[in-house]
Amino acid sequence: MSTATTRKSGIRKKSEEIEIPDKLYFRIGEVGRLCHLPPYVLRFWETEFPQLKPSKGSTGQRMYRRRDVEFVVRIRKLLYEDGYTIAGARHLLKAEGRPTKSQPGLPLQSVVKQDGLRRVRQQLQEILGLLSAKGKAPRPAAGRH
Repeated sequence: MSTATTRKSGIRKKSEEIEIPDKLYFRIGEVGRLCHLPPYVLRFWETEFPQLKPSKGSTGQRMYRRRDVEFVVRIRKLLYEDGYTIAGARHLLKAEGRPTKSQPGLPLQSVVKQDGLRRVRQQLQEILGLLSAKGKAPRPAAGRH
């Protein structure tokens, strides 16, 4: 790729060289300048990557949060540096975003929970018995169980 082509397409810098300023929100033009991408590419990526959803301000301007910008940098690296296709990058990012399946709980957990509840109930009944023995047992409110 020639230098002229590289400058026109705006993909000169490597992703690790991109420094994201410490701001809450970025407009699409700012993100484009930071990532060396034209705004139409960012709008297109919004349609291709469901995870990229910048909010829109009261004027309709796209407002990217820092995590959105970091996601753009990640997409850019996958497409331009690692050689992924859009479909391949989408699949990879989708797989990365999925939480790993956690190990199911032990079957004894429900028994332990029930046993714990039985113990608490028994202790409460003992306390009620102590209070009743002293003649100070509170009367339950009507309609409460």
